[in-house]
Amino acid sequence: MNAPALMSAPLMHLPPVVDPSATSGVFSLLWLVVALPALGAVVLLLAGKRADAWAHLLGCATVAISFLISLILFFSLLGRGHGDRQVTQHLWTWFSAGHYTVNLDLLYDPLSALFLLLITGVGGIIHVYSIGYMEHDERRRRFFGYLNLFVAAMLVLVLASDYVGLFLGWEGVGLASYLLIGFWQHKPSAAAAAKKAFVINRVGDMGLFLGSALIFVTFGSTSFAAVSASSHQASSGTLTVIGLLLLLGACGKSAQFPLQTWLLDAMEGPTPVSALIHAATMVTAGVYLIVRSNFIFSLSENARTAVIVIGCITLLMGAVIGCAKDDIKKALAGSTMSQIGYMVLAAGLGPAGYAFAIFHLLTHGFFKANMFLGAGSVMHGMDDDVNMRHYGALRKAMPVTFATFAIGYLAILGVPPFAGFWSKDKIIEAAFGQNFVVGLCTLVGAGVTAFYMTRLMLMTFETSKRWEKGMHPHESPKVMTNPLKSLATLSALGGLFLVNGWITTWLTPVVGERVEHSLAVGSIGMSLIALVVVGIGVAVAWQLVGSRPVPRVAPENVSVFTRAARADLYGDAVNDEVVIKPGVAGIRGLGVFDGSVVDGIVQGLAASLTAISVKLRLVQNGFVRSYALAVLAGALIVIFAMLAVNFS
Repeated sequence: MNAPALMSAPLMHLPPVVDPSATSGVFSLLWLVVALPALGAVVLLLAGKRADAWAHLLGCATVAISFLISLILFFSLLGRGHGDRQVTQHLWTWFSAGHYTVNLDLLYDPLSALFLLLITGVGGIIHVYSIGYMEHDERRRRFFGYLNLFVAAMLVLVLASDYVGLFLGWEGVGLASYLLIGFWQHKPSAAAAAKKAFVINRVGDMGLFLGSALIFVTFGSTSFAAVSASSHQASSGTLTVIGLLLLLGACGKSAQFPLQTWLLDAMEGPTPVSALIHAATMVTAGVYLIVRSNFIFSLSENARTAVIVIGCITLLMGAVIGCAKDDIKKALAGSTMSQIGYMVLAAGLGPAGYAFAIFHLLTHGFFKANMFLGAGSVMHGMDDDVNMRHYGALRKAMPVTFATFAIGYLAILGVPPFAGFWSKDKIIEAAFGQNFVVGLCTLVGAGVTAFYMTRLMLMTFETSKRWEKGMHPHESPKVMTNPLKSLATLSALGGLFLVNGWITTWLTPVVGERVEHSLAVGSIGMSLIALVVVGIGVAVAWQLVGSRPVPRVAPENVSVFTRAARADLYGDAVNDEVVIKPGVAGIRGLGVFDGSVVDGIVQGLAASLTAISVKLRLVQNGFVRSYALAVLAGALIVIFAMLAVNFS
């Protein structure tokens, strides 16, 4: 099979670079990164039960090979000059309409290169973990088929060279998430959660769809390169509207306010799904969209302000929700909402934050996948119980799970030298550099994160035993713990991306030069302040949870704050009052209008025509004498008319 042709494309912020060697060599393998998991999905979903014995192996192999190719491509791109790090691979012409042609092209540049490593690397580890986690599920073949489909769709999303191709991957991710969240469809809660995620994401999808349409109307193209080149020619109002529409799309996929309510319910899917959605794929898509569209947001201060506001609200909401959850997966889901809020906020800071948004996205992918799979390991040892109030003292019973989870815990807290220290602290610094209130939100979020994550660690691995009688917690098999070790290593070493400012330099061709702001306390001083705030959060958690007995049943007599957090800050209730009930009332009103007015007009017209036809039918009675009389009457009328004309 011949590889698709390659061509060079202009960088977003640098002049075009012609590369004759781009039509051969390792870059000709780019299409295989997407094709392999896509082919795996097709085989696994169509092969039937005959593939049950080896389905999990094929599912893992396709993603593993894609990762190896991505690694080769990354080092090949790394070996190029700073201004020569973009390759576009033309697959085929998708469709044409007049002078407008959409090619299905793959864009490989520093930004998509990082996402390929994250999606295939962390995604591959999750695939391996799923071998053990889903071992006894009779539909395991289908599960791995859906996982492959998810990975393939996300790869299309981050490799697309224009907004139309991105939308294709965007919708593919939505479909795959629906299938995986509702995988255990025999559970009504899982089926409802899948439907909820699908419907809420469609709201966000309309933002991306309308934004892409406005981009085409404004620029005559949906190509990233073309829009970037002509974005300065558009009016500020148009750019703001485009930015807000794209932000709406990002809010849906990345579970940001006000479209965040689907994320917690998504925990109804198998735990590997939670790890894949929350770490390597779906929720990162919105952040990718904003950073990829930097040529829009950098020119619209209003759009960037909206992004910052949404990020601030969501990072605080997610942190507060995480404080009151007893379900270990839902506590981590609130954490994901909060951490994605950090990334969105950083992207809203513009050139000062684009690189750090992606940096935190990568480190979060490592430590959050680590902790979600660790939660799955805990559930495996506790007979699928997710309630942390039924845990306690699991550190000795599950030493590998505890050790790896602890590394993820230290990373998300931002304790040096773990990965989160380098990425989240940079966002806090950039936020304070632009606006004190925004910086304060990030700092408060760090303190609350320390509280709810310490609470989770204490309730799960420390404190007293609260197990059911006859339960014997045990460590998971190596096929599950080895992936935990890999992710824990990445969680510990992820900060290396920042050595000598590597990641900011690497992303410069895509997002432009980073704008730095000086801080009164300096970078080291800001880090010390953040660590003090984190320490306060840990101390409060120890005082409220670690130093006293944990009741096995959640207390009912709690504060208004706790009740609100348990109810997800009433996000569903607000949606019900603001969207659902008015929507239902509107549909009922349309039903009444349709029945009374539309149907009334149609049925009334039909009745009138029926009545007229009944009267006219009397004229056609079949008697010859009646027809002769009618002819005579007509002739007399004609004669009298002619006489009247002659005498006038």
